[in-house]
Amino acid sequence: MQIQAMASTWAISEGLSVKDRRILAAFSTTAAALSLAGSAFIVLCYILFKELRKFSFKLVFFLALSDMFCSFFSIVGDPSNGLFCYAQDYSAHFFCIASFLWTTTIAFTLHRTVVKHKTDVEDFGSVFHLYVWGTSFAMTVLLSIGSNYGQSGAWCWTGSGKKEKVVHLITFYTPLWGAILYNGLTYYQVNRMLSNATRMAVGISDSSYRLDSGAGRKAVNKWGYYPLILIGSWTFATINRIFDFVYPEHKIFWLSLADVWFAGLMGLFNSIAYGLNSSVRRAITERLDLYLPEKVKSLFPQALKGQQQEQELVSLMVEGQ
Repeated sequence: MQIQAMASTWAISEGLSVKDRRILAAFSTTAAALSLAGSAFIVLCYILFKELRKFSFKLVFFLALSDMFCSFFSIVGDPSNGLFCYAQDYSAHFFCIASFLWTTTIAFTLHRTVVKHKTDVEDFGSVFHLYVWGTSFAMTVLLSIGSNYGQSGAWCWTGSGKKEKVVHLITFYTPLWGAILYNGLTYYQVNRMLSNATRMAVGISDSSYRLDSGAGRKAVNKWGYYPLILIGSWTFATINRIFDFVYPEHKIFWLSLADVWFAGLMGLFNSIAYGLNSSVRRAITERLDLYLPEKVKSLFPQALKGQQQEQELVSLMVEGQ
């Protein structure tokens, strides 16, 4: 999993049997490996395909990069080594928060382009980096100051006392749910604007306008579900953390299992939702069409044809960026 949901606190594993801890560790590693693979694929696509290096997809690249490192540190952490234990906990905390925040920059860019009709989103590039990396660093420093550091069996943690749990809730779950609320509100506003545009298009005779409105509506309908990625990934972790804070002596194994599994898959969910858009698929299809032998291409001709691709977030943003 993204290690912060489990390994950064004693709450997940304390009070569980050795067998249960091993099951949690297995689920954690599997989810982290899947997220690492998915995120690394998007990073590799960005590096290999020059046509993807527009400002809009740069945000997706940094989101995938954050997910990749968060997953990586969840796998390499070693409680028997103090240095690796620090790296496991604090690095994962840093990159998980960065992942949350990069989703807000994507939502901001979409909102500014579609709702406010601005084309200056690229000017915010430096501000985005300062905001994401600066906030992530500040939250990680606060975590290190307000926590007692230690280790627990297969994982590292930042303390099991009331103070440490409060610090953890503040430095991790506040940015998380702040990002969820911001993304939800932003996509709601974009969706409402396109709904109004679609209703207006019904009453006019300009078919191209109706087509553009319908395509934009279809795209944002899909992207409107993307705030649910964070909700689905971290709801169990949030419930588990609150339950542990209220009832520290009681552990619910299935809740802990859902916690580590769904939180761990966040990177995979992000890579599929944000990364595998029409531009990426088109770039891959073009390479396959260029390099695959004719006999192989004949096995799936429809996949390699230049069929019309559906509009998605990247096409809603400034296409020339």
